[in-house]
Amino acid sequence: MLPFNTPRMKRLFSDIPSVTFAGTKLVGRVVFGLLVIASAAIGALSGMFIVYSTDLPQIGELERYRPNAITELYDDQGHVIGSFALQRRVIASYEDFPKVLRDAVISIEDKDFEKHWGIDLQRVLGAAYRDIVTHSRAQGASTLTMQLSRNLFLSSERHFSRKIQEIILAIQIERRFTKPQIFTLYANQIYLGHGVYGFAAGSQYYFGKPAKELTLEEAAVLASLPKSPTQYSPVTNPQNTLRRKNLVINAMLEDGKITAQQASAAKELPIRLNVQSASSTVAPYFVEEIRRYLEKKYGSEEVHQNGLRVYTTLNLEWQKAANTAALDGLAAYERRHGWKGKLKNVLESQPLQSYEHPDWSELMMEGGYVHALVTEVSGNFATVKFSRYMAIIGAPEIAWTGKKLPKDLLNVGDVVYVKIISLIPAPPGQADRARVTLEQDSGTQVALMAVDNASGDIKAMIGGRDFKESQFNRATQALRQVGSSFKPYVYTAAIDNDFISTDDYILDTPTTFMTASGPYSPSNYDGKFWGNLPLRTAFANSRNIPALKIAERVTIKTVIEYAHKFGITSNIPPYLPVALGSAEVTLFEQTAAYTTFPNDGVRVMPRYIRKVTDYDGHIREENFTEVRDVISSKTARTMTSLLQSVIQQGTSTAALKLKHPLGGKTGTTNDFTDAWFVGFSPSITCGVWIGFDEKKTLGPKETGGQAALPVWIEFMKTALQGRDNETFVKPAEELDPLKPKTVLTSVPPLSDPESGAVAAAPPKSAPRKN
Repeated sequence: MLPFNTPRMKRLFSDIPSVTFAGTKLVGRVVFGLLVIASAAIGALSGMFIVYSTDLPQIGELERYRPNAITELYDDQGHVIGSFALQRRVIASYEDFPKVLRDAVISIEDKDFEKHWGIDLQRVLGAAYRDIVTHSRAQGASTLTMQLSRNLFLSSERHFSRKIQEIILAIQIERRFTKPQIFTLYANQIYLGHGVYGFAAGSQYYFGKPAKELTLEEAAVLASLPKSPTQYSPVTNPQNTLRRKNLVINAMLEDGKITAQQASAAKELPIRLNVQSASSTVAPYFVEEIRRYLEKKYGSEEVHQNGLRVYTTLNLEWQKAANTAALDGLAAYERRHGWKGKLKNVLESQPLQSYEHPDWSELMMEGGYVHALVTEVSGNFATVKFSRYMAIIGAPEIAWTGKKLPKDLLNVGDVVYVKIISLIPAPPGQADRARVTLEQDSGTQVALMAVDNASGDIKAMIGGRDFKESQFNRATQALRQVGSSFKPYVYTAAIDNDFISTDDYILDTPTTFMTASGPYSPSNYDGKFWGNLPLRTAFANSRNIPALKIAERVTIKTVIEYAHKFGITSNIPPYLPVALGSAEVTLFEQTAAYTTFPNDGVRVMPRYIRKVTDYDGHIREENFTEVRDVISSKTARTMTSLLQSVIQQGTSTAALKLKHPLGGKTGTTNDFTDAWFVGFSPSITCGVWIGFDEKKTLGPKETGGQAALPVWIEFMKTALQGRDNETFVKPAEELDPLKPKTVLTSVPPLSDPESGAVAAAPPKSAPRKN
């Protein structure tokens, strides 16, 4: 052992301080270097944050943020009948989203949502590592808050700078808003496919119910969609949705949100959709009229982005009844005239697999009509496809055509028109089935409008057979000759000026009228003349000669003046044939004019809208009933009585089956190009027109009573429900017990007051006239 005082030991211990100093110096340098690196990193990060946050929006704007909202149209019972929007969205509060939906979304999208401060470092680092290893940018790892910041303020492009911006915004959002507020913003903003934004709108679209009523399996379906609305759409990819739904349920089970029993039961249930297509398909022509009005008054941005609430006059049930009556009426017309063929075949321009008809985007309903594609013709059957449905057409479905087998009518690739009898949903993975009958669309069109007599509220409107094929509204835009439905104006002018009374008789005999263009020798619809008739019989059976004689006596100018008083705005030339309905009028004006008769001489102005409010409920406009005095109540009651006779004993006796007080008038134009019926009860007036867009014949005997009246009757069956006790006010002459009554059941031979000759009485069972 060496002594401590030897020179060697002294030198050894004398070096210790210098070694310690050198080590301290090294550590200091390392620490300094680390501080420099940390400062540089912090500086770089600060600079990066400054650079990436320069163009970011102010988070304070979120306090005033409101997503684009749907402008919704409501019927008179509060049902949604249409909407206008750039995005289909229903803005909801936190309480509107049930706990089961919140749990489902958080479990699958962001398990630590309630704990983190905007970002989940573990997920972000893990995603970054996987991106580096796989040389991709597939890993998102975004929290709900990061998704919200991206959806609100950033593009959907995936790159590093956008991720940094997401993080910055997410941190700022978390500092300013509570978790319920953040979830509510996210739940209202997220895209769920098919133009739907937000879980409230998604619940309505996919399941036809408010979000509060969602079940566990339905909530799991909605929670499946944010990851990829197209890939997991339950409409177009139900198998993908089913797998994703079960993944959501498993995540909820792992998080303790549901029990194993609940999870097992929910996974066993199939996905039951109740897809709600755009509700404007029920009354598209009515909704389009409102859109034009709103855009003209408020501007397109206000209508499509700011969520107006439009309270309309339409009644949804009446509109559905009108749709059914109109299309069934056209189908009956088509069947009367036989199968014409001339079907479009898509194979001339494209393969079967790529064809889709515009009808197929609408909600399919039993009793509706749709275009279908013939995909197979073999043996005794043909197979047709429409939307997601397949149907078989056999001999019973084509019996009306006179052909025995579908192969005699149809070829693969033909586009046919069918009526849906029933819809039969199939298990997942299989095509849904349907029962249909073969129909025909030869181009005939229909228009219908129904008005409440007291308020002027338009309760139903149809502007054509198919809105997707033609947006032209034949109820409001088409000027058509009205035929004998013009005659009430002739009789009104004469009665109002005391030229005639209902007790008068009038001659229905061959007559030549001298007009400015020369002699005019008209005839009646049946080519016969009934002789001397009670005025009521002449009107009820729409005899032409009596109407012309009355118009000549009153003067055609006076008749036209009265038509204008009734609200007819068309330019009507002052020629005598106008008395028989050569004037062109819209169904809208003709229907509104007829409200004058049951309203004791007051015409009510039709209205579409009762009230418009903004999204917060502030009233933007409110419309009240407008009326115009047209004729005296005495004249109106007399005319109502005459119009009742049309149904009681004239051209419209088919309406007697309704067993209700009714009045109305048929109208048919030359060559049967237009068929009309405009009629009313004490509370409702409805007009129907049927014809082609081009002025060509509907066919022999297609009168107003044959073509239009059946549609009117079918619609009124619904409209008259609950109105059993209403009656018309009788005219004074019918209330006078001392006044002799004209017997209308049989008309005795009467002397011609002009010639002294005896005129032949009409046959006991006179043919229907128009």
